[in-house]
Order: sequence, then C-alpha cells, then structure tokens
Amino acid sequence: MATTQLSLQILRPLPAACQTFGRQSYGWQSRNLSIRTRQQNLKWVFRLSLIDQNPPQSESQASTSVDVKQLVEFLYDDLPHLFDDQGIDRTAYDERVKFRDPITKHDSISGYLFNIALLKNIFRPQFFLHWVKQTGTYEITTRWTMVMKFMLLPWKPELVFTGTSVMGINPKTGKFSSHLLRIYKTPDLETPRYQILRRTANYEVRNYSPFIVVETSGDKLCGSTGFNDVAGYIFGKNSMMDKFPMTTPVFTQANDAGLSEVSIQIVLPLEKDLSSLPNPNQETISVRKVEGGIAAVAKFSGKPTEDIVIQKEKALRSCLVEDGLKPKMGCLLARYNDPGRTWSSIMV
Repeated sequence: MATTQLSLQILRPLPAACQTFGRQSYGWQSRNLSIRTRQQNLKWVFRLSLIDQNPPQSESQASTSVDVKQLVEFLYDDLPHLFDDQGIDRTAYDERVKFRDPITKHDSISGYLFNIALLKNIFRPQFFLHWVKQTGTYEITTRWTMVMKFMLLPWKPELVFTGTSVMGINPKTGKFSSHLLRIYKTPDLETPRYQILRRTANYEVRNYSPFIVVETSGDKLCGSTGFNDVAGYIFGKNSMMDKFPMTTPVFTQANDAGLSEVSIQIVLPLEKDLSSLPNPNQETISVRKVEGGIAAVAKFSGKPTEDIVIQKEKALRSCLVEDGLKPKMGCLLARYNDPGRTWSSIMV
C-alpha cells in the first residue's frame, strides 16, 4: 500500500532553480525524542542490570519481572533507528533470536543485524514506525512503512512496503527472542504521472500531467459516499458496458475554504481519450479531464479521519506559506486503498 497523500495546488511559480532534498519523513526524530531515547536506554540498561544480579528464577517467577509496557515504549524509541547510523540496541535481544520474513530467516542476533546491514547498503531504506501495541502476554506487534531504493541499478527504482512485525519476548530474560515480519506491497496499479520539482522535509512539489477522472458528489474528504457509483462506471455500468482496469488512487476533492463541497473521483486508464469514453448511466456521474499542474503533496499513513485530514491540510498550507508559496483554496486527498472496503489495520 502506498501512503495517503494530501495535495494543495500552488498559485505562485516556483523558483527556476529548485534544490532537491531528501524524502519527507514528518519529523520522526526530534531533539526531545533523542533525549527521551537516551533516558529510556539508561532505564533499559538499569533494568537489565537488576535482572542480571538476581539469582535464576522459575518461568512463573520470571514472568512477573517482564514489564511489557516498558518494552512497548522502548520499541517506540529504538525502532526508528533501525537503518540509521545509531542502529537498534542489540542488548534488548537474546543471542538466539528467531527472525523470519517472506525471504530470509536467521536464528541469532548476529544474523539479524547482518540482514539489517545488508538491506541498509543495498536499498537505503527509510523506516517509518506507525504504532506499537501489546498483542499477547509475551508479544508485541508493530506497524510500519518502509521506502526502499535499489541502489545497484542506475535509475534506482523505488518500492514502498508496509507491514507488521510480531516481537516475541523471552519471559526468563525479558528480552526479545523472535521477530516475525509480514509485508504488504504497494499495489502495482496505474496512477497519474508527475515530475517531482522539489522535496522538503515536510512536502513534495510535483508537476502533474493531465489525466481523466470519473466523479460524483461526496459527503466529506474522508468519506466513501459515491465510491460505489464511480466504481460501477469502470466495472461496466456505462452506455457501452465497457470495463476498465482499476487504477490508483481514489481522490476526494474539496474546492471551498471549509472543505465541505466534496467530489469523489477514480482515475481512468491514461491511454483513454475523453471523446471515446462511454457515457455514464447515472446523471449524477460525470467524466472529465483534469489538466494537471503544480501541486504540493504531503504524505501520511493510517486511516484518514476527518480530523486528521483537516489537521494535515492546515499543516501543509502553513508550510507552504512559510516558504513563500501561495496555495489555492481547497485540497485533494489521495487514498491508495478502497475507502469503503479496506481494513483500517492495513490502510496507509
């Protein structure tokens, strides 16, 4: 799955020479986070030292010393360092740790760290941690997205993966003893073409090529009202009963300052010409050409509720104004999952 995107069209032209920066990450690390990480690591070392000094316990006794909530907080601090120079804290793992993903398997902390180093060198991953939860007595599950570039090829193709990791805890040591990883790949569907003009820490500026959408009225930016109607058009409910392959994303667009006048849109295959497309069967549905143009785009993950979308729109607009750009009224929300049928646990 790809990340949800919020776009604002820009009125003021960009400078002729735009420097390209690294991919945006929404500030997963900050000075406060670094301080908290060091403090948490000190707590972690202190807790381990207490365990090491205690005499051996039975499994039932040892289980009472495992503070799973503290381990959850530890992972929030530690996992964002998975692929950076600091790296994860290996003292939090048993020497015999079982790691499994769809491709590789390792049974030691050395093999686990070797696999991380290999991915770092070949793919330059960017790792975004969404949430960490206790899901069992000795089990913690994490939800994440990873952006990977294959650095060995000249054009450096990019893939976006999202998935979950189930972390098992050894009740005798209080350390992680297993890591089972499940991956969901970004859907390989046709999407509007664009050129990235600029990247900042908080957004991208893109120049979109024209594309065609089938659209109808919606109720709100995060809503799915009208989705079945526009989806019906591409599945054959049109004057010629033509069927079209599914594309991505599903757009919801608001053109007013209050973000209340909403339409929901599905992009049609890029090779289609507006004049040759069949007419909709419903009067409430229309097919039109979007001329494209320059848009500022912020990416975020998780199910986009109305409050979150409004918050992200305000943050993006504020960043643009701060950088001397003048965004137009309204915004466009791009969702890379069916908004009416996708489980929120795997939506990004």
